[in-house]
Amino acid sequence: MRMAMVSTEREDAYIPIDTNRIVGRSKLLGDLRDLIRRKHYSIRTEQAYLQWAKRFILFHGKRHPSAMGEAELVAFLNHLAVQRNVAASTQNQALNALVFLYKQLLGREDLALDNIQPAKRPERLPTVFDRGEVERHFAQMDGTPKLVAALLYGAGLRLLEGLRLRIQDIEFARSQIMVRNGKGAKDRVTLLPPGLAQPLREQMAVARQRHQEDLAAGLGEVYLPHALERKYPNAARQWAWQYVFPANSTAINPRSGKTPRHHLGESAIRRAVKQAVLAAGIDKHGRCHTLRHSFATHLLEDGYDIRTVQELLGHKDVRTTMIRSHVMNKGPMGVKSPLTRLGGF
Repeated sequence: MRMAMVSTEREDAYIPIDTNRIVGRSKLLGDLRDLIRRKHYSIRTEQAYLQWAKRFILFHGKRHPSAMGEAELVAFLNHLAVQRNVAASTQNQALNALVFLYKQLLGREDLALDNIQPAKRPERLPTVFDRGEVERHFAQMDGTPKLVAALLYGAGLRLLEGLRLRIQDIEFARSQIMVRNGKGAKDRVTLLPPGLAQPLREQMAVARQRHQEDLAAGLGEVYLPHALERKYPNAARQWAWQYVFPANSTAINPRSGKTPRHHLGESAIRRAVKQAVLAAGIDKHGRCHTLRHSFATHLLEDGYDIRTVQELLGHKDVRTTMIRSHVMNKGPMGVKSPLTRLGGF
């Protein structure tokens, strides 16, 4: 089935924020940013930590963090939870940012920050589509969003894992997808549904044309992890490292000053998935992660072992020996994707 690349607006590309706008003339925030970069944290972490540090300082009337301590931290976190009513995950991100600020930058080992308990996420059962709902949902999608969504349901990928796929991560001969640097900075192997092989080849042809145009314009680079960039300085322009789902436009990287082509942003896919749920008349709070939950549930319904499913999902509670034994004895090629049951793939 043909799933041609569809046009997306510029805001649908992932464009890193220039953190100079957050730092301003603040020496503290500048030092914090420098430390984050020395530790080679991601640009998203840099943005988040700087924003939380700035919000914390503004909340306490622009007092310097060195003049504050545990009481002020707790007051700020309580404000987020009670007055701002933010989710537990947001509270924990703020806590992590401020612990980094105090422990790593300010060296405040005297503070009992470990006593501040992370917010508990509510234990809710995940939303899952039944097989009929999945088929109705995909009937309302087309183009690139449909292909990305099909990878979430057909291979159990997280949204960012799908968007960050590189050309070399798709192994057609083995019907495998390499998921690199997934959640928890772990690599894993999952399955490539047969019905997605041709659509992915067509998508790669679009990506190759775009890459060739970039090279002709003196561009053609993509983001590489720091260690790889240092070891292979020319790899950023090589075809194997290009994104399967490149953005429609280039953008300046605020760290390097270069103009790479980023991957497609999450917003376009999230919006398309949500619109398809509504158009299909599915009375559930469906989102991108619902497709991943449905992948796992349908595999279990098909009789696959829970450890094998956990391995494909990349859940952190899978023991190393269990991962190795399943990869050697069964592997992703021994699992039939639930996507194969659907028409049109």
